[in-house]
Amino acid sequence: MESILNAVAAVNDKLWLLVIVVLIGSGIWFCITTFLVQIRYIPDMFRAIVEKPSDISEGQKGISAFKAFTISAASRVGTGNVAGVAIAVAVGGPGAVFWMWMIAIIGGATSFVESTLAQVYKVRDKDSYRGGPAYYMTKALNWKWLAAIFAVLISVTYGFVFNAVQANSISAAVTNSFNADGMAGKWIVGVILAVLTAVVVFGGVQRIASVTQVIVPVMAVSYIVIGLIVVIINIAEVPAMVTSIVSHAFGLREFAGATLGAVIMQGVRRGLFSNEAGMGSVPNAAATASVSHPAKQGLIQSLGVYFDTLIVCSITAFIILLAKPDLYASEGGMELTQNALANSVGEWGIHFLTVVIIFLVFSSVIGNYYYGESNIEFLTNNRSYLQAFRVLVTLCVLGGAIGSVPLVWALADVFSGLMAITNLIAVVPLTGVALAVLRNYGRQRKAGLDPVFSRDDEEIRGLRGWEGMECWDGSDPLTVRKN
Repeated sequence: MESILNAVAAVNDKLWLLVIVVLIGSGIWFCITTFLVQIRYIPDMFRAIVEKPSDISEGQKGISAFKAFTISAASRVGTGNVAGVAIAVAVGGPGAVFWMWMIAIIGGATSFVESTLAQVYKVRDKDSYRGGPAYYMTKALNWKWLAAIFAVLISVTYGFVFNAVQANSISAAVTNSFNADGMAGKWIVGVILAVLTAVVVFGGVQRIASVTQVIVPVMAVSYIVIGLIVVIINIAEVPAMVTSIVSHAFGLREFAGATLGAVIMQGVRRGLFSNEAGMGSVPNAAATASVSHPAKQGLIQSLGVYFDTLIVCSITAFIILLAKPDLYASEGGMELTQNALANSVGEWGIHFLTVVIIFLVFSSVIGNYYYGESNIEFLTNNRSYLQAFRVLVTLCVLGGAIGSVPLVWALADVFSGLMAITNLIAVVPLTGVALAVLRNYGRQRKAGLDPVFSRDDEEIRGLRGWEGMECWDGSDPLTVRKN
């Protein structure tokens, strides 16, 4: 097992040098070309998230902007925010937190572009819309070969690898909370989680959206509140903590022998795993929404990056750093966060975090599953393949609960890196389409209108893949201006 882990780690080290260059380079390009859309349009993000959907078919409401947001948040807010941040801090020190913040700000522009493209090239499903990188690779670029590669990558990554990571974190949290070390406890957790997963994923996207819109807000707010309590309790230590984050970020202090490159690497890896900007996962959720303009989901998903990393990930980092644990001796993970919380609020904090992480991670599992479902449906219309995928997802959840932590996380890094590179190969050439859609949105906002998008607008006709903008022909009542 150790030889496999070492081999995967060696691949990671080389792969992630390329990923960082591609991710940050493209992110800066999107920041420049959109004139920092992720900052200029922050007020519009909050307006767009409350837009009501139209009836996608008789008696069937479409997925609302908020439901689409919670599907993506379900995948984002989970293990990466709690166990992932703990690993980053344990390995890269406090400075890794700073680089997570930076990747979130840059990633806000990336998320806008990829999610807007997903809306532009989405297709009708039986009870919602669906879309994502595989769809814009095909409809806009006619790169069917790359679309097939991406569809397989995301189905394996989210359906199998990431869900194993999520299940592993629930197992670790429960066994730590109840001191139930050993395989018996892990098997019990795994079986229960697998059964609950099967109940939801066999119900389709509407059931997934209904579950996530309840679980994600309640649990995320609970976690944020407990984090703020920890900050208030340790308020005198906050200035020193912030100073430590910034000084370690630029190599002004040593941390466990970690070089500046290692600190940045940990921050970017864990930041990407958490907020998923540029990976091509979130566009699959963004495409489900019934909205009047594609840019609205782009803005909402930029907000999702901020919520995930600048708020939820920061809460985890503050809980850990304010407890002043021995990071040199820690491997990170769920136990580090649980024990750090207990240090500030008492032993009940371990059990509180266990409850929160169970719900957050469960929502991540079903959110991850949907990304795979959307791409399985892209690859084939044969429902038997989808049913087989659902069964395999359930088995991977069970396996993750009883599996090895380091290997699962290492595989997650490999697959997330491959996804990011594959997605951005398609997104960068389509920057012009996203910019035209943004200009269309901005022109209408400047005129005091609620933006409505039509593929027949003069500035849209002739764009790359115009014929593939099939859902913007006015058939959705929400895309027809009433006045």
